[in-house]
Amino acid sequence: MQGTPRKILQAILYEAGGVLFVAPALALTYEQGMGYSTLLSLVISAVALAWNMLFNGLFEWWERRQPSRHRNWQRRLLHSLGFEGGLTLILTPVISAWLGISLWLALVTNLGLFVFFFFYSLVFQWVFDRVFDVPLSAQADQGSVSSAR
Repeated sequence: MQGTPRKILQAILYEAGGVLFVAPALALTYEQGMGYSTLLSLVISAVALAWNMLFNGLFEWWERRQPSRHRNWQRRLLHSLGFEGGLTLILTPVISAWLGISLWLALVTNLGLFVFFFFYSLVFQWVFDRVFDVPLSAQADQGSVSSAR
């Protein structure tokens, strides 16, 4: 699976898993009901989904221009840091406004989410690439449909 269908499936599966983890964590941490926390998780997910599509498009554009296209752990680390770091900057004011907390506390909350999602992102993307193969941007030969792992 390649191109836009791959990107859409990857983003939807990633965010669905994220909502399953974040909603209960927010409900417990801020003593909000599951409904309220699930709604916030869906807002976070919608923002993250848009960021995911933009970031992955930019990352794959950059990746295609690299001498080596192999997705090693260093490249996966760079991907996770870029995605989660950018998302933390975007979501801090959203979380602050939604929960009625200071930007500082929202940043601390977001950093907690960052730590979780940093590892979740690494594992999720590795599994996704194993199941659906890496994108063409990570393959040494653009004509090949399989990649060296």
